Amino acid sequence: MMLLDGGMGRQLERSGAPFRQPEWSALALMEAPETVLAAHRAFIDAGAAVITTNSYALVPFHIGEARFVADGARLAALAGTLARAAAEGRAVQVAGSLPPLFGSYRPELFDPVRAPGMLRVLIDALLPSVDLFLAETMSSIAEARAAAEAVRGTGKPLWVSFTLAEAAGPAVLRSGESVTAAVEAAAEWGAAAILFNCSPPEVMGAAIDAAWAVLGAEGPPIGVYANAFKADDGDNEANADVSPLRADITPARYAAWASEWQRRGARLIGGCCGIGPEHICALGAGPIKHHA
Repeated sequence: MMLLDGGMGRQLERSGAPFRQPEWSALALMEAPETVLAAHRAFIDAGAAVITTNSYALVPFHIGEARFVADGARLAALAGTLARAAAEGRAVQVAGSLPPLFGSYRPELFDPVRAPGMLRVLIDALLPSVDLFLAETMSSIAEARAAAEAVRGTGKPLWVSFTLAEAAGPAVLRSGESVTAAVEAAAEWGAAAILFNCSPPEVMGAAIDAAWAVLGAEGPPIGVYANAFKADDGDNEANADVSPLRADITPARYAAWASEWQRRGARLIGGCCGIGPEHICALGAGPIKHHA
C-alpha cells in the first residue's frame, strides 16, 4: 500500500496561508509560495510517498481567464518546482495535478474544444518537475479522456481519479456514468492507476468493488482519497464558497475506512479536501498493511 498526501487547500488554510474563493489554493502560490512548500513537507513528514502539485486551482474558473493566459504557465511551473523541492532527498514521487478545467463537480460545463489548450499550458509547465500526471476529480469520462489524450506523448505515467455521486446505490460518477464504464475507459487509455477522490468516505467502497470487478489483481492499482466535506446541499457545485468540514472524520476513523478500502483492493490511499497530515500519519500508524 502506498500513501498519498492529503488536501492541499485546507492544509494551507489551517496554516494561515492566504486562502479564499475564488482563487482557492492558488492564492498561496501567488502571495506566499513558502507556505505551499511547508504544506508539502508536512505531508511528507506524515508519511506520504506521493505528493501532488498545487496546480489544482490554476484554471480560469479560479484565477480568471486573463490571469491564466498571462501567468498560468509561470504559476504551474512554480507549483511543480515547489513540490520537487519538498521531495528532494526523500523517497517521494511528485504527481502533477491536472484538475477539472471548468469547475469541480460540473461535468455539464466541460468544453472539449477549449480543454486541450488549457491542459497543454499545465502539462508543459509541470513536465520538468513531475514523475507522473494525476487527472483528478474527473466528473465524467469525457473530462478524463481529454487529460489522457493531452498527457500521451509526454513519457510520463497517467493516474486518473474520478469523483463520485454521493447518493447511496450503484457507484456512478457525478455525470451519472457508471464507474464500470469509467474504469474500462481509463484502462483502455493505459492509465497506470485508477483512483476515486473528492467524495465522502462512505461511497468509496462500492467504487472500489466496481473497479476491482473490471481490473482484478492483474490490472492497474486502485486508489482512494476521500474528502471531509459535509453532505452535498443539493447544488452539486464544489468551490462556490469555502465548504464546511465534517467533525466526525477523525484520523482514527479515517484510518479505519482506509483499512476497509485496502481489504477491498485499494493499494493507493491518501486524502482530499479536509484530510490533513494527522490523517495521513494515522494511516501509516494504523491497521492498514504496507507492501513493498
